[in-house]
Amino acid sequence: MKNNLLIFTFSFFAFPAFGWAQSAPDFKELLDSAMVRDSNLKMQITQNKLTDLDEHKLKDIFLPTLELSGKAGYLNGTARLTSPEFNLAPFINIPEGTFNNNFNVSGFSGIAKADAKMLLYSGGKVKYMKKAVEEKKKSEDILLEKTKDEVIATISKAYDQLALIHQSKKVLDESKKRLDINRKTADKALGYGLITPYDHKKIELAQATLDAKMVEYEGKKELLLTQLYILTGINRERLRMIDPVLSPVELLAAEKGIEQRAEIRALEHGISAADYKIKAERTWMIPKVQLMASAYYIGLYGNRIKSSENVIPAVPILGYEGKKLDWRPNNINVFPLITAGVGFKWEIFDGKEGKHAEETAKVGKEVLQNQKEDALKKLTLNLANNQTNYDIASAQITLKAKEKELAKNALVQAEKEFRYGMSKSSQLIDAENDLEVAELEYQNAIFNQRRAGIELMRSTQELDITKFYLIP
Repeated sequence: MKNNLLIFTFSFFAFPAFGWAQSAPDFKELLDSAMVRDSNLKMQITQNKLTDLDEHKLKDIFLPTLELSGKAGYLNGTARLTSPEFNLAPFINIPEGTFNNNFNVSGFSGIAKADAKMLLYSGGKVKYMKKAVEEKKKSEDILLEKTKDEVIATISKAYDQLALIHQSKKVLDESKKRLDINRKTADKALGYGLITPYDHKKIELAQATLDAKMVEYEGKKELLLTQLYILTGINRERLRMIDPVLSPVELLAAEKGIEQRAEIRALEHGISAADYKIKAERTWMIPKVQLMASAYYIGLYGNRIKSSENVIPAVPILGYEGKKLDWRPNNINVFPLITAGVGFKWEIFDGKEGKHAEETAKVGKEVLQNQKEDALKKLTLNLANNQTNYDIASAQITLKAKEKELAKNALVQAEKEFRYGMSKSSQLIDAENDLEVAELEYQNAIFNQRRAGIELMRSTQELDITKFYLIP
C-alpha cells in the first residue's frame, strides 16, 4: 500500500511537469502573435472603422426621422388698431382715429410640435457617394496587405538574425574545440622546446579573443530575444528554445508585375472613388425630394384679452357709457393641427458652391493619377534593383562556399605543419581566423540572399513565406 501511495505521489508531481513542458514557438506562431500586436496594423484597422461608419451612415440616410419640440411660457402681447377715415357723405362720416384701440393678450401659452421627414430622392448623390465609399474601403483593405507584408518582413529578419547568431555560436564552438586541441599540442611543443613561449602566448591570446567573441554573441542574442519578445509578446524562456537554421532559397521568376503591388491597386480604387465623388458633386443642380409630416398642439391657459377703449360705442342719449373688451376665456386649445405632403429643394443658383466642390473632386482625382504614375516609375526601378540584389546575393553564396572550403583545407594543412614543427603558431592562428571569417561570411551570404528574396517577392506582391519556412 505504501509503495502504491509513493508511486501515485511521484506521478502526481512528476508527470505534470512533463505535460507542462514548454516548446519552442515555430515561425507561424511568431508571425501570428506579431500580427495581433503590431501597432501600425492595429492603428490602420482602427482607422478603417471610420470608413465602415461612413458606409452605414449612407445606408441609413433614407430612413425616416422624427423630431419632437415644444415650449411653454408667459405670453403678453399688445396690438394697436387705428381706424381709417370712413366717409359715406352725406350719410356717414367717421373721421380717422375715431375708434383707436389697443388690444392686449396675456397669460400662459404652450406649443408642441412633431416633425417627421424622409428623403425620397437625393438627386443621385447618395448612390454615387455609396460607390465612392465602397471603392475607398477596397483601397484601405488592400493597403492592409502591404502592412501585413511589412510585419512578415520584420519577423523574418529578426528570426533569420537569430539563426545567424546561432550559427555563429556553432562556428565559435568549433573554433574553440580546435584551439583546445592545438593548445595541448602547443603545451607539448613548448615542453620539448619546439616553439618559443611567445608562440605559446599567441595560442592563449587566440583563446582569449574567442572568449570575448562568446560574450559578444551572448549580448547580440539577448538583444534579438528582446526584439522578438516586443514584437510577439511570447515569453523569453520559449524564445530561447528556438534553434533555427539558415538555408538558401531558390525563387522562380515573378508571375506578376508591379501592377499587382498594393500601392498601385489601392490607388486605382482611389481613382475610382474620385470618379464617383465627381458624379456625386455634379448632382447639386438636381432637385431633392422628401416626404414631410407635422403635428402641432397650441394651448392658452389663464388668459385675459382686453382693450384700452370701448369696443361697443357709448350712446349718451340712452345714458349708455359703452363697453370695453375684458374677456377671460377658459383654456383655448388647437389640436391636432396636421400638415403632410411632399417637399422639394432645387438649388438653381448656389453661388457656384456645387461647381467648386466638383472642381475640387476633379483635382483630387488628378493628384491620385499623378501619384500612380510616380509609383509605377519607382516600383519598376525597385523591382529591377531587388532582382539585381537577389542575383548578386545568390552568386555570393557560391563564392563564400568556395572560400570556406579553401579556408578549411588551409587550416588542415596549417595544423599538420604546426604539429610537426614546420610552422609557427601565428600561421595556425591566421588559418583558424580565416576559416572562422569564411564560415561567418558564408552564413551572412545566406542571410543576405534570404533578405533579397523577401524584397524581390514583395516587389510584385507575391510574398510567399512558405518558401522560406516550414509552416504547417
